Amino acid sequence: MENIVFLDADTMVANLRAPAFAHQWLSYQATRPEEVVSRLQNASIAISNKVVLSREMLEALPKLKMIAVSATGTDNVDIECCRECGIVLSNIRNYSVDTVPEHVFMLMLALRRNLLAFHADVRRGEWQKASQFCLFTHQVVDLHGSTLGIIGSGAIGSAVAVIARAFGMKVLRAEHKGGTAVREGYTAFETVLELSDVITLHLPLNAQTRHLISTSEFARMKPEALLINTARGSLVDEAALRVALISNRIAGAGFDVLSQEPPVDGNPLLALDMPNFILTPHIAWSSRAAMQILADQLIDNLDAFVAGKPQNRVA
Repeated sequence: MENIVFLDADTMVANLRAPAFAHQWLSYQATRPEEVVSRLQNASIAISNKVVLSREMLEALPKLKMIAVSATGTDNVDIECCRECGIVLSNIRNYSVDTVPEHVFMLMLALRRNLLAFHADVRRGEWQKASQFCLFTHQVVDLHGSTLGIIGSGAIGSAVAVIARAFGMKVLRAEHKGGTAVREGYTAFETVLELSDVITLHLPLNAQTRHLISTSEFARMKPEALLINTARGSLVDEAALRVALISNRIAGAGFDVLSQEPPVDGNPLLALDMPNFILTPHIAWSSRAAMQILADQLIDNLDAFVAGKPQNRVA
């Protein structure tokens, strides 16, 4: 009999089928850090989307055999401790390869065609006062013929590339920052920054990628460039982004993520009231179809582990 505890079940808005093995299931809507150990004391399997599972916590849970992260990113779990303690860590993969790219292009198109600014003009009555049929108050720029730099060429980054080419964009796949060699089919990181009209981020957050984009990177980008981030907020130095936007160092940004979520303690980007900055509340991944794929794969991961054939292993 496996004891399964879902620490933040409110993050799952889909139908979860029952696992195929004998089990007891306990769900909590949300879990505070100080509640983790007590709630997992008798658990053999823990499910977490964003609840942090630190080394100190994991070492206090000798019965824990598996952690199933109900997301792709596993930066909330001490992976090395899982390896040392023999805890299987699995994540969800490739469930959002349609919905996230669509969100990327929604942000990209809205910014390139100044959607928010034109909408505001109409609401203020500017079009109604125009002397002709159209209103030329803001610039409209086509995606066709422009260059898209993709940083992170996994499943989502590759799906974004397919759509970009359909729009007639030139696609550059960025080599690792600081890489000593450039792989075939890739372009040096710094060159991507310098040549791209739009840069989109699709990589995990770890010690190497934290603040991947900061002041020096903004200085290399074109003044007319856009930055799109639907991956992890801390990939970008948010204070540096605020400066880059206010000083017109770059033309705009579209973000679906912040460094702290929800941003209860404030954030330098929240107060930005600019038509060239769009912030959505981490929902790029959450289409109905994607959520159900995630839910089904989560249970598949549990079933595979109990059957002795763990899948989607991170550790």
